[in-house]
Amino acid sequence: MDDRAKALLKALIERYIADGQPVGSRTLSKMFDLSPATIRNVMADLEDLGLIHSPHTSSGRVPTPQGYRLFVDRLLAVQSLQTVPVEQLRSKLPISDPTRAVSAAATLLSNMSQFAGVVLAPKRSQIFRQIEFIRLSESRVLLIIVTPDGDVQNRILFVKRDYLEHELIEASNFFNQHFSGKSFGEVRAALKQELSSLQADISKLMQAAVEAGTSDPDVDETVVIAGESKLLDISEIASDMDRLRRMFALFEKKTDLLQLLDVSSQAHGVQIYIGGDSELVPLEDVSVITAPYGVDGKVVGTLGVIGPSRMAYERVIPIVDITARLLSNALSHNKPAP
Repeated sequence: MDDRAKALLKALIERYIADGQPVGSRTLSKMFDLSPATIRNVMADLEDLGLIHSPHTSSGRVPTPQGYRLFVDRLLAVQSLQTVPVEQLRSKLPISDPTRAVSAAATLLSNMSQFAGVVLAPKRSQIFRQIEFIRLSESRVLLIIVTPDGDVQNRILFVKRDYLEHELIEASNFFNQHFSGKSFGEVRAALKQELSSLQADISKLMQAAVEAGTSDPDVDETVVIAGESKLLDISEIASDMDRLRRMFALFEKKTDLLQLLDVSSQAHGVQIYIGGDSELVPLEDVSVITAPYGVDGKVVGTLGVIGPSRMAYERVIPIVDITARLLSNALSHNKPAP
């Protein structure tokens, strides 16, 4: 592509994002010192490259997913971070409560972008400082896990026999003496050798504890979504009932979102996924902008905005970027002292 083709593609996409209507050669000719015929020729070349297409029989063109991809990767001028009201955003993140801060970040993203905000909550630590077993009934034992950061997690273990108090204390002491500071995955690897000296029933209890400690939390607790209803105001999504159903199925099941956010947590900085271009976004005409956030420099989750591919990327990207930084600061500020 030469500079003229790039300039025309950029202008066409920006006009389509602003108006939502197919852009014709006559419209572009008013923006450039070129004849409509010349512009039609360039648009034909862009269509041959798969960057634009005609949705109907009209002469107007709209971007394809590949066109959006080229636009955001090479042609987009993102707004400065200084244009985002940082202090206003910071005041809406409750730094004293990490759980509320994560939910508030999703709402903040939605309100600022007018699309759906989504946050992959921090993964529970699989490293423990201390554990304790407490009898609840003949068939249930409460496993209390204390992480090195002081986070307390509870799991219910369903057991096949009633454990006496001294047996539960023996199991807790063995865990804490031999494995404190290790992950449950490391404990699992050592169990075969270490448990040979213990009673078989105690061994089974410890194996149940390891499985509970390494199990993934429920997806509904992991992915926080806010503002899904705002997508009903977007004509290209709301006018297509099948697309609308698939969109809300994505929000309801969350597993596809979890995969996307998990992948993007391994990347650096803001990432843009465009439906039809990225296999991670299961819907065409939908884009997801994400950024990782962390605690003391270590990535613990991802947040982002879900909206139409026809979105003002130059405005939404800094919103996502700043919110990730603010959430990182809020969680790092609230980290318990060792």
